[in-house]
Amino acid sequence: MGLPTLEFSDSFLDSPEFRERLQCHEIELERTNRFIKDLIKDGNMLISAFRSLSLAVQRFSQSLQEFQFECIGEAETDDEINIAQSLKEFSQLLNTMEEERKRLIQNADDVLISPLERFRKEQIGAVKEGKKQFDKETERYYSVLEKHLSLSPKKKELHLQEADSQMSKDRQVFYDASLQYVFKIHEVQERKKFQFVEPLLAFLQGLFTFYHEGYEVASEFEPYKQQLQFNLQNARNNFESTRAEVERLMKRIRSAEEDFKAPSCFTMEGYLYIQEKRPLGSVWTRYYCTYQKSTKMFTMSSTEARPASRQNGVVNVTPEMFSLRSCVRRKTDSIDKRFCFDIEVVERHGVITLQALSEANRRLWMEAMDGKGIYTLPSLLSKKEETFLNDAGFKFVKKCIELIEMRGITTLGLYRTGGVNSKVQRLMTSAFGKKSPADIQVNADTWDNKTITSGLKNYFRCLAEPLLTYRLHKEFIKAATYDDQTYRVRAIHALVHKLPDKNKAMLDILTNHLLKVSSHCEENQMTVSNLGMIFGPTLLRSQEETVAAMMNIKFQNIVVEIIIENRHKIFSEAPDLSLPLPQAPSSRSTSRRNKAICLSTGKRKPRLYPTALCLADNDSDTFSSSPSTTPMGSQESLSSHSSEKNGLSQNSPPSSPPSDPGASSVVPESPPAAPSCPPSQNCLNGKDQKQSMDSIDSHHLMPSSSWTSSQLNPTQQTSSVSSSMSSLLSVERTLSVKGNSTASLEAKALYSCEAEHNHELSFPQGALFSNVYPSVEPGWLQATYKGKTGLIPENYITYI
Repeated sequence: MGLPTLEFSDSFLDSPEFRERLQCHEIELERTNRFIKDLIKDGNMLISAFRSLSLAVQRFSQSLQEFQFECIGEAETDDEINIAQSLKEFSQLLNTMEEERKRLIQNADDVLISPLERFRKEQIGAVKEGKKQFDKETERYYSVLEKHLSLSPKKKELHLQEADSQMSKDRQVFYDASLQYVFKIHEVQERKKFQFVEPLLAFLQGLFTFYHEGYEVASEFEPYKQQLQFNLQNARNNFESTRAEVERLMKRIRSAEEDFKAPSCFTMEGYLYIQEKRPLGSVWTRYYCTYQKSTKMFTMSSTEARPASRQNGVVNVTPEMFSLRSCVRRKTDSIDKRFCFDIEVVERHGVITLQALSEANRRLWMEAMDGKGIYTLPSLLSKKEETFLNDAGFKFVKKCIELIEMRGITTLGLYRTGGVNSKVQRLMTSAFGKKSPADIQVNADTWDNKTITSGLKNYFRCLAEPLLTYRLHKEFIKAATYDDQTYRVRAIHALVHKLPDKNKAMLDILTNHLLKVSSHCEENQMTVSNLGMIFGPTLLRSQEETVAAMMNIKFQNIVVEIIIENRHKIFSEAPDLSLPLPQAPSSRSTSRRNKAICLSTGKRKPRLYPTALCLADNDSDTFSSSPSTTPMGSQESLSSHSSEKNGLSQNSPPSSPPSDPGASSVVPESPPAAPSCPPSQNCLNGKDQKQSMDSIDSHHLMPSSSWTSSQLNPTQQTSSVSSSMSSLLSVERTLSVKGNSTASLEAKALYSCEAEHNHELSFPQGALFSNVYPSVEPGWLQATYKGKTGLIPENYITYI
């Protein structure tokens, strides 16, 4: 029920009912006044809470912005870079929302608090003042009225007329006050309908605008969120596969116990206790020792701070280096310590007595030092069954693929679900055992899909050398780390054509099948990404089983993904070697610092930006494999190449002489080693495959051009490599300034060279080249000499 209406005519009557109706309005306005006061108080608390929340969100956003997300390894995948960048993306997203929140807080006082306070003071306050005036006039009027009515009629007529006239005036004043009061009450009661509710609406509108902006930001953030979820799922899948490989490595090393020697540039390294004679006897001091068999250099680095090693309060930890003469096992009854052996060095007289950590550790040290009295070392790690690409393998793979495509290509989790190990082993034995028929038969009724897919994966896993070869392993990994996706595909395209013919043919068969499998991904859930995770560690496994190698599994997966996705182009077209030099992969910190943030302080535009990858470490490793006959193999084997640790390997960055005049005066007389052969030719032909490992190693350690002088010394190599990088950057800047990747450059030959393949150029020292372009083949350039265009070694020329 609403408030009663106040009639102006009732002001003249001033009846009790009028007073009751008036009182109802007064009570309502007082209640409204109290409510507005409470509302202002609660509104101030809400605004204060908004300020506190805004401050907390800003701190949270700042923490996200400042944290540098780091991953293991020098290079990162697109997924890892996006995941690492996501923290800054979240920070920018929160900052965008905080800009709206700040505006809401700043406007809250003007929109909500001030209008309510003004309405309470000016309007309701005016009613209170009107009530005071009305009560005062009422009291005075009725007082005057009582006095007037008490006048005696015996008064003079003139006096009575004056009293009546004054009473009329007082009554009019009272009526005016009553009318004004009633009018003000009506006015305020009507005003509160909009002046009281309007500020609330404006405040809520600002609040809704803030939330709506959040909805718009969330809608625009959706594509990035979906991409990030995809990256996170890929990272999770990579983690699972890498974790499994690392765990297997850990178990193998654990089973090998102390016989295991970690991969290192030293023949042997570790802690040894060395007997040091003192005036009151002798002490055993712990040293970290290293030994290189090729140079017979033995190094000792003390791990304990001794008084003699302190200079000005600083501990001198300079290692001691010795040239080894001999190593002899110490007999047990000649010393009161276990696991001891003696060495003689050139720099000291007498013997140095060392104590190993265990009997197995002593055997390893003495084996490395060609010591006397050593034992035969047990097998360090159980080796996998070696197999080789041969006709039997091709038949087995084709038969397995035929059965899978015929009856199980749409099976959910194909290649993800493994078969029973015993069944897989029986399948492999039946196909490759000594009593197996020449024409391999894989009976579809005998073997289920899981066993066949596991057998197919097991065949590639057990190859003596992975399908993509150890020789090209680092080049494939390097190609997967470039910024430009197009260049990645072209580089991998060129590397595939460097594979031996059998490897390339088998890869063609396998990727053709995997592409068909991925075309049914809606049914089998085997996308190209999933297939890359399954076959990446198998087709491109590293020769060294280390945790660092396991961290490159993510790049192995990317390589296999690219080969599957671009299979038709890779195997149906020859690689294009005359490609412009791509943007060099930047370091992780630079890549992240230069990466664009898709959120801005203004209108946010969602964008799935391409990510930059950094170049993996390209240290050369020593690769070797020896052929042997196995139940699944033949007498043919694919030999891998050796790269010299301290020289310029085929995988090392090419070096070119300095281009500036000051540096050109220090040009070495002997040419550097030429890079590996171009992808159009296989580096190993049939004759090379039958050579011994020694002849192959010596062949590939020599440059592909004829020369008689000695190689560069290490200092010259370092200088040459540094100047080469400067020269390459200079060329790239020149190309970018000209705005045309096909800009013609000229160069001069620093050394003579004889071509080994029909795609290479032969030229004398001082030859002038025109139309010089960077090639997709690492270490080679395309140039024209005497009207003939071909490839020349990049480190044999200087730009003019």
